[in-house]
Amino acid sequence: MGTGLASLDQGSAPNRIRLACIDMAGTVINDDGTVLKAFHSALGAVGTEGPALDHAMGYALETMGLSKAVVFRHLLDSEERVDQALAAFAAAMDQAMKNGEVSEIPGAAQVLADLRATGTTVCLTTGFSPEVQQAIIEHLGWHSLVDFALAPSGAVRGRPYPDMVLTAALRTSVDDVREVAVVGDTANDLWSGYRAGASAVVGVLTGSHGRAELERAPHTHILSSILDFPPLVL
Repeated sequence: MGTGLASLDQGSAPNRIRLACIDMAGTVINDDGTVLKAFHSALGAVGTEGPALDHAMGYALETMGLSKAVVFRHLLDSEERVDQALAAFAAAMDQAMKNGEVSEIPGAAQVLADLRATGTTVCLTTGFSPEVQQAIIEHLGWHSLVDFALAPSGAVRGRPYPDMVLTAALRTSVDDVREVAVVGDTANDLWSGYRAGASAVVGVLTGSHGRAELERAPHTHILSSILDFPPLVL
């Protein structure tokens, strides 16, 4: 792979995985363009149109996995417009949930349950705001399937920084970052796991970025879906 990362199935990780940091949209939740549609709605709400809108949507796709606030700050010229865009994005995601457009990737809930049943702590991570993240967890009824969830905030930077993974490791009191696995559907998920020192940095092919984009980021595995993840760590 040329990344310098160790592969668990090669027996090079000295510790079992105690913590799995798992992305949401595109990893355990079907996206089907829902997040990009929410971006489009939010940008339209603040007056972005024409070629500027086309450019902004291209940037949104390229930077999938990043904090939505960071993306909007790059694209918009004032904090007021950023706040308006974030509110419109949240409203669009709320409508998508009401329309039945936000659902689990088939079998994902069972994966989360199986991980927890075998003693692996499950942390859901995201680029959404904490409010949108919690709304989705509530919508899916997943509170009993995860130990906790983390989203970018003033104190915790989003991907590709390692902050969410390291915060989860501190909260879980793991003894070694090599006891951590990170799973996501974007290159930014993989960079976050790599920078945190996780021993398993796993890309899945059910979301925004394809194999070529994932392979350009540091990783240990690229899997068809989250369903293939448990055998690596259980």
